[in-house]
Amino acid sequence: MNRPVCFAIVLFVAASAACPAPSGAEVGKRLFSDARFSDSEFNSFSCATCHGTTADAIAPRIAHPLNDVVGRGVWWGGYSPRLIDAVDFCNIFFMRGDPIDPTSPRARALYEYLVVISSEAEAAPRTLTWVENVGTVARGDPRRGEAVWDASCRECHGDPVTGDGRINDRVSAVPGASQEFADSFGFEVDLVVTEKVRHGQFFGVGGNMPPFSLESLSDEDLGALIAFLGI
Repeated sequence: MNRPVCFAIVLFVAASAACPAPSGAEVGKRLFSDARFSDSEFNSFSCATCHGTTADAIAPRIAHPLNDVVGRGVWWGGYSPRLIDAVDFCNIFFMRGDPIDPTSPRARALYEYLVVISSEAEAAPRTLTWVENVGTVARGDPRRGEAVWDASCRECHGDPVTGDGRINDRVSAVPGASQEFADSFGFEVDLVVTEKVRHGQFFGVGGNMPPFSLESLSDEDLGALIAFLGI
């Protein structure tokens, strides 16, 4: 072997030793914040869009923080007996992807990251209380409503009214789109917003917005949000 080739091999080995491959947890952390975790070309969500990773994650938020997710035992308020089922529910209904193979490298990497951020070996399951039939909620403090918007709505919907900065052009500008729907069907606009917040994509008018449970958004905070939107 000539000396230049030998020297190149030595440099390659040294560089490889100095820059080890990222761990599964490191890869999982990247996937957690990457919309490409879903295999759908129409998806703009990542896990981080809805979930915080620490117990003191900014609230209200669209979903529970995941600081203890591995140790909970059941998920989605008891409806998912396995963690992979809970991840799949989000991936299919909200991220528009296909079911995840739990043995795949991306699933294993995400799981390793969730283990790293889960501080307890065992944790009580998180409750999820869904509002079945919506109604008018009392208006609250619009200043609180602005904080609710910033914590729970802005990442997807951008600025209120204009929609500037929204996650993509398919996401509605609020409350304009809600007003148009209300006018078309003869509903009160605040009920349209409340229905969409509480039932998400299950409203039946398209989209892939997740629903807000009472644990993630109280009626008081919802009333403050509606006051902030001026509807």
